[in-house]
Amino acid sequence: QVQLVESGGGLVRPEGSLRLSCAASGSIFSIYAMGWYRQAPGKQREFVAVMTDGGITNYADSVKGRFTISRDNAKATVNLQMNSLKPEDTAVYYCNGDIGVFGRGRRDYWGQGTQVTVSS
Repeated sequence: QVQLVESGGGLVRPEGSLRLSCAASGSIFSIYAMGWYRQAPGKQREFVAVMTDGGITNYADSVKGRFTISRDNAKATVNLQMNSLKPEDTAVYYCNGDIGVFGRGRRDYWGQGTQVTVSS
């Protein structure tokens, strides 16, 4: 089994910055991709950013130029640097991993989420 634990959420002012981290643990054979999704109250969960094992990144249009995803394979950790934050970025942010596990195969894993609130 694999566990994903997010950290770094909190309250930040508009135009401020916040850095989220997600650490994966378990019998990990390979991490094919890790990324972030978010869900605001009353809205559907939406894609934010992803990085593949080959270093290819993709971002939602709403965060391009403001958010940067990075990954530390040795630490099985993915980060999301969020700059120029807007109130509409307020949401619970979820870590997602496309992960292969020894003896269990490859599947998606999800963290429990971390709250990000952008408000003055």
